[in-house]
Amino acid sequence: MPLQMIDRDPMAILPLFVWLSPSYPVGCYAYSHTLEWAVEAGDVTSEETLVAWLTDLLTLGLGCNDAILLCHAYRAVRAGDAVALEEVNELALALSPSAELYLETSQQGRSFLDATLAAWPSPLLMSLEGDVAFPVAIGMAAAAHEVPLATTAAAYLFGLVQTLISAAIRLAPIGQTAGIRVCASLSVTVQNVSRQALDLSLDDIGGATFRADLGSFHHENQYTRLFRS
Repeated sequence: MPLQMIDRDPMAILPLFVWLSPSYPVGCYAYSHTLEWAVEAGDVTSEETLVAWLTDLLTLGLGCNDAILLCHAYRAVRAGDAVALEEVNELALALSPSAELYLETSQQGRSFLDATLAAWPSPLLMSLEGDVAFPVAIGMAAAAHEVPLATTAAAYLFGLVQTLISAAIRLAPIGQTAGIRVCASLSVTVQNVSRQALDLSLDDIGGATFRADLGSFHHENQYTRLFRS
C-alpha cells in the first residue's frame, strides 16, 4: 500500500497507543538517558533547565538521530529490503556513545520487537537476530502494520520526552504539574524534529550533546543510582 494511502486512514495510528504506553513491556522506566547524572551534576535543577536539556537532546543528538533511523528502518521494511534494515540497525547500535546507552537502546529494542512479534504478528515484520535499536524496532513495527510514518516519528519522540520527564519527576528537580508544562512546551520541537527527519538521509546523522554523552560515562560510577543510564 502506498505511504500516502496509509496516511489517510485515521484508525491506523491505534497501535501506537499500545506500543508507546508505559505498560508495554520494554522497561523504559529504568532509563534516564544521562538525566540522572545531569541532576546530580547540577545541570538540571528546575523546569527551565530541564526544558533546555531536553531541547538539546531532541535537536542536537538523540531525538533527531533516532527519528532519522526510525524513518529509514520503516522504509526498509516497506520495501522488503532486509539488507538495508540490517545496515540501519547496525548504525543505530554503533551510534551509542557508552555501554549504558547501548544497553538502553538495545534492551528496549529487543524487548519491543519480541513482544510485538508475539502479540502483533505480521508477515511484513522481519525478525532481526541479536541486538535491535529501539527506534529501529518501532519503525519496523509501524511499517509492518501500516501506521503512518510521520505520526510514528512524532509519537516516538513524544514518548521519549515523556519517559525523560517521568525520570525527572522521580529525581525531584520538578513536580508533576511542572512535568506536564515541560511536555507541552516541547510539543512544537517534537513536531519540527520529526517532520524534518522525514527528508533526511543517514548522512545527516550527527550529534553535539557532548556533555550528555560524557555524562553517560560518569553515571556508571555515580554513587547512588535509580536508573540504568
